[in-house]
Amino acid sequence: MTAHASVSSDLLSTVAAKARAAGVFAGVEIKGSMVQCAALECPEPAFYRLADEGGRWWVSFVTPARYLSQSIEADLVHTGDKLHDLLNEEIVALDGAGTCTNMEHFRSPDKLYTFRAALPAGADAAVAARWLLALEQAFRPLGDVSAGGEDE
Repeated sequence: MTAHASVSSDLLSTVAAKARAAGVFAGVEIKGSMVQCAALECPEPAFYRLADEGGRWWVSFVTPARYLSQSIEADLVHTGDKLHDLLNEEIVALDGAGTCTNMEHFRSPDKLYTFRAALPAGADAAVAARWLLALEQAFRPLGDVSAGGEDE
């Protein structure tokens, strides 16, 4: 195992443990170079991820459900909020520095509607976990992500 692989493995294990301890996910697992957390109470399959892609760490919210992606977009259009601002607010609420400047939104080659943001260069496990948890807090009330979202 290379030094980078060891650091990645340690980072993934630490982030997965913090995600489990937070109690806000339906399940947490490590899949290759990714921590995948199932969205709690979501009516469709949806996942929060921390993944190493080409040497850069990303947090993302992914779902195969087009309507779920559209419900999030509709909420953002209605409120005028920007996803990177919502993520930054949650990062700050978790005692971190809000440094997200852009969120990407696209349909991936594996047909997942994806919202993602790159972590700052050199982010450690504490920063990565904070961003993953902040992403969950930012997305939970959007659209139909939470089964109880419409009643709140």
